[in-house]
Amino acid sequence: MNTLSRTISGTLLVVIGLVLIVFAPSAHFVTLIYGIPLFILGFFILYNKKEDDIEERKDLKKGRK
Repeated sequence: MNTLSRTISGTLLVVIGLVLIVFAPSAHFVTLIYGIPLFILGFFILYNKKEDDIEERKDLKKGRK
C-alpha cells in the first residue's frame, strides 16, 4: 500500500471509529463494538511503514554468489 492510499484509508477509519466511539453513549453501546476496532485498525494502517519495505528473495540471493 503506498503512502497516499495508506494515509487516506487510515485517516478515514480513524475518523469513523472516533465518530462511533463519541456517539456510543447517546446511541447504543453496541457501536463501541464497531468503533474501537475501526479506530485501532485505522491507527495501525496509518502508522505501519514496514509494509512498504521490499524484502529480497532468499532463493534468488543464493544463486548470485
